[in-house]
Amino acid sequence: MTSYGYTMMCEQSAPKALVTDLVAAEAAGFDFSVISDHYSPWLDAQGHAPYAWSVLGAAAQATERIGLMTYVTCPTRRYHPAVVAQKAATMALLSDGRFRLGLGAGENLNEHVIGGGWPPANTRHEMLDEALQIITALFAGGYVNFRGAHFQVDSAKLWDLPDRAPEIGVAVSGEQSVELAARYADYLIAVEPEADLVEGFNAKGGQGKDKVGQIPVCFDPDKKAAVARAHEQFRWFAGGWKVNAEMPGTSGFAAATQFVTPDDVAENIPCGSDVEEFVGPIQAFAKAGFTHVALVQIGGDHQAAYIDWAQKELLPALRG
Repeated sequence: MTSYGYTMMCEQSAPKALVTDLVAAEAAGFDFSVISDHYSPWLDAQGHAPYAWSVLGAAAQATERIGLMTYVTCPTRRYHPAVVAQKAATMALLSDGRFRLGLGAGENLNEHVIGGGWPPANTRHEMLDEALQIITALFAGGYVNFRGAHFQVDSAKLWDLPDRAPEIGVAVSGEQSVELAARYADYLIAVEPEADLVEGFNAKGGQGKDKVGQIPVCFDPDKKAAVARAHEQFRWFAGGWKVNAEMPGTSGFAAATQFVTPDDVAENIPCGSDVEEFVGPIQAFAKAGFTHVALVQIGGDHQAAYIDWAQKELLPALRG
């Protein structure tokens, strides 16, 4: 059976609101949650970008059952992989084992802030490979030394490790990232319902492992208002990840999407309150082989009504 998740989207909500909304989502019956790890929103209209790991710590204490997951953290630029391993181990302890570590190659939008430029895709995958080696070794316990082309680790040890290390997920979009996921990941992450990604992962040893997808939705009793809000805050999504990974700031995304129309957005994002219009696009992930689907409700100030509607109508329809 497919599991359905709630997204704490840091780009559109303040930190306390993220935690408050997650508590409501847990009570509403969502199976798990994910959180974006951003230094910047995609567009100015979103207006937020709190530190995801502080929010996760608060969320672990405010909730009891719901799973927690980064979706995703880049362990190669803003954060050194040894520090990511420490943060993840701590989160696993604070959450009593409810935390999963989702990792990816990152976006220029969030990683350029430390300076030093933005590497090409091949280099980013090399860096992610080394980061995964380091994190996996630290999760195994003991002292770790590492000398790679991109990272060094000198006598690092995690002093607070859970009995069971956090599961690691790797975000994929093509053959290179699927190879990495097959080598290191306990589960696969993707944002499009592409069966080829799942099949490639399964063929390389991922059979029986979880596959976690994500889809934006925009609930509102007024469909026109939903479409307008999705266009204002989420039209950046139309660029695709190969484009989205490269642009450095909100002005770039605004310029790149200036010709994306509300109708374009409505064709790709379920909007309004007709449950049947939501079920098909969401279940496309299950048909492609995904075991988990995280839903992103667009609009930080529109979470409470969405969560109530999801509890009463959307989740029963998906599970039915």
